Amino acid sequence: MDKIKSDFKGEIINTETIAKDVCKIDILSPLKTAIAGQFISVLCPNTTLRRPFSIANFENQTITILFKLKGEGTSYLKKLKKGDNIDFLAPLGNGFTIENKKSLLVGAGIGIAPMLFLKNTLDKKNIKNYLITGFKSEEEIIKGSDKTIVGGSVLDYLDEIIKSENIEIIYSCGPTPVLKGISNISKKYDIPSQIAMEKVMACSIGVCRGCVIKLSKNNETINASVCKDGPVFKGSEVIWD
Repeated sequence: MDKIKSDFKGEIINTETIAKDVCKIDILSPLKTAIAGQFISVLCPNTTLRRPFSIANFENQTITILFKLKGEGTSYLKKLKKGDNIDFLAPLGNGFTIENKKSLLVGAGIGIAPMLFLKNTLDKKNIKNYLITGFKSEEEIIKGSDKTIVGGSVLDYLDEIIKSENIEIIYSCGPTPVLKGISNISKKYDIPSQIAMEKVMACSIGVCRGCVIKLSKNNETINASVCKDGPVFKGSEVIWD
C-alpha cells in the first residue's frame, strides 16, 4: 500500500439517492490511483472522528462512494451539493489482489460498493465474473448485479453458481456472518477467497488498534488491524470464533 502523504480536498460533482436511505456521491479529486477494496476516510464537521467509506468506483480521478444513512456523519454527506468541497484521506487500506480466474463476487447490503468497483476492474481486464448481491427489501436494492436476492441469504445460492459458472475464486464484502459463510464455502470447494471486512473504525490508519481481528498465519495467531492490514484478507486466514 502506498503511504498516505496528506489530506485531499475534493469537489462534489454529483449526488443522488439510489435506494432507500442509500446515497451515492461522486468526488473529483487530486487522487491518482485507487484499487477495489480500498476506502476513503471523510472529515465530517462536528464529529470527533473521520468516517470510512469503501470506494465504489474510481475513474478519471473521480471517486464514487455509496453510504447508508445512519448518523451525524452520513447526514452531513447527504446535505452536500454539487460544487461543495470535501476533505478526506485516500486511498486507505489494502484492496483485492486480482487473479485471472473465473470470479464470483458476493456483496450483502452496502457491501456491494467495493464489489461494483471490482466488477468494473475485472470487466476491463476481460476476466469472467459473476456478481450476486443480497438486500433486505426491494426498496434497498442497489443496481449492478448479475443476480439479486431479496429477503434471503446470498449464501443459499452459491453452491449452484460455483458449479454452473465454474468459479475459481471468490471475492466478497458484507456482514461478518456472510463473510464467514464465504470462507467455509471456499474451503468446501478448495478455491481461494478474498474478503473485505466490515468493522467499526476510529482512526482508519492503524494507530488506535480499535478494529483488530485475529488471523492464522504459518500456524501462528496474529493480530491485524482491519483499516491498515486489510480491509481485504484471505478468507482462509481469518479466525472467526
